[in-house]
Amino acid sequence: MKKSRFTRVIFAAAVCIIFIFPNCHKAIITGPENNVVNTSVSEAPFKDFLGVNAFEWNFTSDVNHGQIEESRFQTIKSFTGIRHYLDWQRIENKEGLFTYSPSHWGDWDYDQIYRRMKEAGKYVLLDLKGCPDWLLETYPLGKRDAENVPAPYGLDRALPATYIKQARVGFQLAARYGANKLVDKSLLLADPTVRWRDDPPNSPKAGLGLITYMECDNERDKWWKGPLAQQSPEEYAANLSAFYDGHKGTLGKGIGVKTADPDMIVVMGGLADPNPDFVRRMVAWCKINRGMKANGQIDLCFDVINYHQYSNDGFQNYGNATAGMAPELSELGKVAALFKDFSKSVNGGIPVWVTETGFDVGEHTPQRALKIGDKSAMVTQADWNLRTALLYARSGISKCIFYMLENVDVNSWTQYTSSGFINPDYSKRPSADYVLQTNRLMGEYHYQSTLSKDPLVDVYMLNGKKTFVLTIPDQVGRTKSYDLDLGQSKEAIIYTPAIGKDEMAGKTVTTKNGILQVLVTETPVFIQPK
Repeated sequence: MKKSRFTRVIFAAAVCIIFIFPNCHKAIITGPENNVVNTSVSEAPFKDFLGVNAFEWNFTSDVNHGQIEESRFQTIKSFTGIRHYLDWQRIENKEGLFTYSPSHWGDWDYDQIYRRMKEAGKYVLLDLKGCPDWLLETYPLGKRDAENVPAPYGLDRALPATYIKQARVGFQLAARYGANKLVDKSLLLADPTVRWRDDPPNSPKAGLGLITYMECDNERDKWWKGPLAQQSPEEYAANLSAFYDGHKGTLGKGIGVKTADPDMIVVMGGLADPNPDFVRRMVAWCKINRGMKANGQIDLCFDVINYHQYSNDGFQNYGNATAGMAPELSELGKVAALFKDFSKSVNGGIPVWVTETGFDVGEHTPQRALKIGDKSAMVTQADWNLRTALLYARSGISKCIFYMLENVDVNSWTQYTSSGFINPDYSKRPSADYVLQTNRLMGEYHYQSTLSKDPLVDVYMLNGKKTFVLTIPDQVGRTKSYDLDLGQSKEAIIYTPAIGKDEMAGKTVTTKNGILQVLVTETPVFIQPK
């Protein structure tokens, strides 16, 4: 199980081994971000920047895959949502035979997992990924890889019809877990076969209302995997067009997410190379091959732009990262601005998400958080992850999801293998503490403006109430004094993230004529006027 889990986790990440593929997550701009600031109010509450990537085994015990392990679920609830890597194989182990509750590949109960997330008020971005074994059997021996393009071997990858098998899965998942209770029940596929006595049979269900977001595969621009796995923007647009709505309904009944649930949000697969040009070519394909809507907008085959980016020093070393870097000093802000500016030009503006980002704590990986002063790598990881969420909020990005809940191997030299938020026993690391605490303090608040760049002083608002977030955007242990103007407030509460706690440490202080002098550090501090 551990070997299989390791393999699948690596496949799910943006994995391109640094010693073999030195330009992974390569730079598209040179020079530090230098605090790119967006002063427009964010439509997204801050809780939308506190998601995490996770797998089904994170919810259950190792012994019983069909039962939620409550202690594990309690930790998962520290986050506001998950991006669930769902291998196609797990629900369609044999072609045309779908199993969900239980799955006949692994015995997972997806109905239960998604229901518990819904009941806890947590979102799920369902990321359908990979190729099942029966599809890979169409490939010659030696060319079978679970990350190949999700279509039978030898078909024309420029045609939407090539991807009809994957698009059928999109329909089935959207029909079952979406909100449309009126979907044609005759199109629902569920294998009722029982494998042994007392094995629960699967039954077709529709409109369970458990999933709002669905993502079409993961990092289809896989340049490091070669031509069998890498799609061009035009090929992926054709893939998405089938997955989205059966290429505008031309591929027949029971094909495409929107065919099952018109209200489900379809997210394009996150890009490993964070370059808006890939999406620009996808939009151009849609304009030519899907045409224009009656309202004059391009008939796109995705509702959300999605990319991945990890903050490191690669842009200073010709793409060869040697260590992680504080988010404000890296390219995160510049790239976010590029995507946001581009998104405004598409149909009047569509959301942009970042569904993979984060830092390792392993001592040797090129994505590691640094030990700074008396801070361990785990504490710096917590600082930098929280500051990454703050950066994306001020940059106009709509959602941020971190990679990932658990480690693969904390001793590995490979990037992304020690980026977890939890320990092996599912206790929280400082990163998870900070996420839980920040969500409880200001998860419903919206970014309003930035008053200063050094220190960074962000203003968040909720129903006329303000929260100020102050941070030094550096990675050397620097501090700085700042006079925060709180207007007529005579008192304020200073909140500081606290390791090992569920709530931030709070201290009531008195202002001097409405001015509060704050010693700002590289750990964000939160101030609310009383």
